[in-house]
This record gives sequence, C-alpha cells and structure tokens, in this order.
Amino acid sequence: MCKRVRARSAAAPSHYNLSVQIVSSAPTRIDLAGGTLDIWPLYLFHDGASTLNVAISLRAHAQIDSREDGRVELRSIDTDRRVVADQWSALDPAGDLSLLARFARHARLENATLTTRGESPAGAGIAGSSALTIAVCGALARWSQHRPEAEADGDTRECLEPEHLLQLAMNVECQVIRVPTGMQDYRPALFGGVAAIELRTDGVRRVPLDVEPSELERRIVLAYTGAPRNSGTNNWEITKRHIDGDSHVFDCFERIRDTAVAMRHALEHGDWDGVGRHISTEWDNRKRLAPGVTTPAIDALINRAKRVGATAAKVCGAGGGGCLFCYGPPEAREAIATALADGGARVLDYHIEMEGLRVG
Repeated sequence: MCKRVRARSAAAPSHYNLSVQIVSSAPTRIDLAGGTLDIWPLYLFHDGASTLNVAISLRAHAQIDSREDGRVELRSIDTDRRVVADQWSALDPAGDLSLLARFARHARLENATLTTRGESPAGAGIAGSSALTIAVCGALARWSQHRPEAEADGDTRECLEPEHLLQLAMNVECQVIRVPTGMQDYRPALFGGVAAIELRTDGVRRVPLDVEPSELERRIVLAYTGAPRNSGTNNWEITKRHIDGDSHVFDCFERIRDTAVAMRHALEHGDWDGVGRHISTEWDNRKRLAPGVTTPAIDALINRAKRVGATAAKVCGAGGGGCLFCYGPPEAREAIATALADGGARVLDYHIEMEGLRVG
C-alpha cells in the first residue's frame, strides 16, 4: 500500500549523506509487576511505586537508506504500508504511518527511506510500539549526525543522549495514540536487562537488578493468545477512574505497588517460589482493576498451564488479549509450553536480552 504526498513547499531538499545506511533495533519486554502505575500522575499517589520488567530478544527494527532522488519514503513491513513525499515537510503527521511521519518531520529526514519491522506479534502487550519508537529514534539520531547543519550547531551528541531519546519517544507516541503513555516501556528498549523502574516525586530512576537471567528465563513461558489488544485505551479507562477518585482502583494499585516491592526482594534473593507467589498476587489485583483485563480465553489458557505445573501466570501489558506468560519450575517448562500450544496459543521463542538499543 503506497501513498504519494506532494510537497507543500517549493524549496528543494539539500542532498547529502548519499551513501549512508543505518540499522537499529531495540528489545521488547515482559512486565513482571507494577504496570499501569508508571503512567503519570498515578504513581505520585502511591508512595514507593515501582515497576519490574525484563527486556527480551523479540526486537523492533529500523533502517535508514539513502536515496538518489531527494524524496522521503516511510515503509512499515509489518503493516505493508508505504508513504512517499517530496520532502519531510510534506509528510502528514495525521495520515498514514503517522508515528513514522512525526519522527521523520522532527528529524527533518530527507533523501532517505525509513523502514521498520517488528519481531513481536501485533498488539502483543510486550511494548512492541515503544521498542519501535526507541529503534526509530536511535536510527534518526545517528542519521542526524551526518547533517551539515547539525555538525555546525554542535548538537550531534545531545540527540543520542538516553534522556533525550526517552523524552522524544514518549512524547511522540503520546501524540499518536492520544492518551498518556507510561514511563517503563522505553527503558528496557533503551537499556535491556532486568530492572526496577522507581517512580519517585523527584524523577524516574532505573535500577538494574542483580538477577541471573537464565534462572528467570527457564521459569517463564511466553505465549501469544492470538487476540491483539489496545493498551492505550485499556490503561486510559483505568487512569480516568483513578483520577476521578475510584477507591476500588486506588486500593488495587496500593496492593500492586506492595507486590512489586515484595517481588523485587524475592528476585534479588533468588527466592523463585516467592516470585511465583507475587506474580499470582499481582494478577489477582490486576484483574480487579477492570473487567476487560482478562477474558475467558485467557483464563482457559492459564488453567491449562496450571494443570501441568505452572504456579502463576499473568497477561503482559494492559490485558484483554495479546501475550501472557506462565511461571513455574524449570522441569515443567516444556509441559507448560505444550499445554499452551494445544490450547491455541502461539508459544514465543525468546531469551532475556541484556543489551538495549543497538545502532550501527
């Protein structure tokens, strides 16, 4: 699918970096505990709030290739969509591929093709869109280093600073989905690893956790339920209820906060049985936030996994579909994966990714 856009300005683009190719990628994540609390300003109402997540190897990819015709092209392999414009200012931020168009306009991309693809299923709940924004930001930041005006202004280093990338990714994605974004999803994409995201009044801080990745990985089976979901909409409904003073939602988040603290302690001390108990507690409280967090299909898959040895399970992200993960002893991992597959889910091959954004 291709959309051609005519330039709004007669100004001809300057041609440079004619031989440049830039590739970048960023990992997705599994959120273990504390999700949704990372949406501003919810965490400000729950002292000591934090989220726990782990980066995984299902990456989002971006690539920039130079062109010889002066145009700008945006391509999404996942959606089979394509937009071509005579120059960056002609890209419509409200049209097709609006996320890419906004980033390309911000970077004043010209004489180049920006291509994206993701390894995770659509609407999986493992922060694929956030990983994609970080990958795109990283690629465009590197591309910007080749701009003569950037070199003259001396701003080529700032554009690759982590805080700059985080703010840009979060703000542009918010413009596109038109509801608040959370704080946690961009950090595993940028840094990788297993981490706590501490949500404090004086700022957000990422703390790497001293956890053996292989020990956690061999206890978690990740599966796609086959039903995508819209995390922005689900989270926004919960956020509105919280802001409107819903005491039930407030109490659920208090317990979710406490569970994240307890799970962090269990992870750091290698208490793997305790980790499973806290995942179950998190899921019990998360289901109470809204009726759409779980579905009969999700419940059926979790029950199948528990019958063969899973001790805990929860959906990834906002729920309602997408991915779920099941937790259990290593010796039950294969049986859990088989049970999920027999129930119609697609078991996803992954490993815990200790490296975040790659740009080359």
